[in-house]
Amino acid sequence: MEEQNNNNQNQLNIELSEEVAEGIYSNLAIITHSNSEFVVDFIRMMPGVPKAKVKSRIVLTPQHAKRLMKALKDNVSKFEQVHGAIKDTDMPNVLPMNFGGPTAQA
Repeated sequence: MEEQNNNNQNQLNIELSEEVAEGIYSNLAIITHSNSEFVVDFIRMMPGVPKAKVKSRIVLTPQHAKRLMKALKDNVSKFEQVHGAIKDTDMPNVLPMNFGGPTAQA
C-alpha cells in the first residue's frame, strides 16, 4: 500500500481543454534561440498562397529544448520501426530565414 502512495505522489495531473485538444496543424517550424531560450514558431503554409501565418509560438529553456529534441528523436525512431522510414523532403527556399538570430527549420 505504501508503494501505491509513492506512485500517486509522483503523478502529474495534466488538464487538456477541448480547444487545445483539437490541435493546430503546422507544416513548417522556424526555430531561433538566444543565450537563455529557444523559440519555436509553428507555421501553416498552404499551396499557392504566398503568405503564411505563425499559428503557435512556444518558448523553451535550453534544457527543455534538449529534452524535447531527445523525446522527438525517440518517438520518430519508434514510429519508423513500425511504419518504415519517413521520407525527408527538401523545403523550397521561399522564406527569409533571418529573424535576427540563428535559425533552423523543420
